[in-house]
Amino acid sequence: MNRYSPDTTTPDGADWQVQTGEGPIIATAIHSGHRIREELKPYLAIEDKGRLREEDPLTDYFLTVADTSVRANVSRFECDLNRPRDICITRDPAKTWDLRIWDDALPDELMEKSREIHDRFYRAMRRLCDDRIKEHGRILLLDIHSYNFKREGPDGAPAPAEKNPDIDIGATTLNKDVYGDLLDQFAETLGSVPVNGSAPSVGINVRWEDGGNFPEWLHSIYGPDACVMTLEYKKIFMDEWSEEADIFALQHLRQGLLLAVEGARATLRNMAEAGR
Repeated sequence: MNRYSPDTTTPDGADWQVQTGEGPIIATAIHSGHRIREELKPYLAIEDKGRLREEDPLTDYFLTVADTSVRANVSRFECDLNRPRDICITRDPAKTWDLRIWDDALPDELMEKSREIHDRFYRAMRRLCDDRIKEHGRILLLDIHSYNFKREGPDGAPAPAEKNPDIDIGATTLNKDVYGDLLDQFAETLGSVPVNGSAPSVGINVRWEDGGNFPEWLHSIYGPDACVMTLEYKKIFMDEWSEEADIFALQHLRQGLLLAVEGARATLRNMAEAGR
C-alpha cells in the first residue's frame, strides 16, 4: 500500500477544476479536496488527520471515466458543495457529526467568503450542465463520494456489511420511469468486476435518504434531462486511519465504473435514437 498525501497546492488557488471533453457523461468529486485557505487555518479546531478522515480522499481517481470531470480542491469543511448555501460552513458540531471543526471565534465575514465559493460553484455547474444538455439532449452526472466503515478505530469492528455495501448508489432523484433500466444495468456492472478477488457488494439507496443538495438542485432544474447518481464508495480502497491507499483496489473499482459508464453511454444513445 501507498500512503495517501493530499494535494493542497492547486493552480492559481483554484477552488475546483474542470476538465472538459465531448460527450454527455459528467463526473464530480466535490468532497475530494483538502485545501483550507490560510486566513481560516487559525480557527480550525480539528487536527489534520481527523479532517482528512472525514473528507473523501482519492475519489478524484475515478473521474477519468467521464467525458467531463469536476474536482473540488477546497475542503468540504471550508465550503461543502453538497450542502445548502447557509450551512456550507458551520461552527455547529451538531451539523458535522458532533465533530468540532471550527472554533467559535471563526468570524462571520470569513464564513461569508466560503458561501461565495458555493455561489460561484453552482453558477459554474449551471453553465456546464446547460451547455452539455443543449448539445446532447440529456446528461448522466455521477457525483462520487466515499465513506468510513471503521468508526471504532483501526482495530475495531467494521460497520455491518448488510447496511454498508461496498458501493451504494444514491438515486433518490432519478426518474425510474425513464432511467430505471439504466440504473439496474449500472448497478449490475459495478458489481461484476472483482476487487482483490471478491465481487463488491452494490446497493441502491441503502445508506442515505437523499444524495445531498447538489443532486437535488440538479433534479429541480433539469428534471429528466439529467440522470443523476451519487456513488458512495466504502473505503475498501484505503485504510481510513493510516491513510494507506490500496492501488489494486482502486484500479479494480475504476474498471468496474468504466464498464458501467460505457454501458450507460450506449443506453443513452439508444434512448436518443428511439426518441425517448
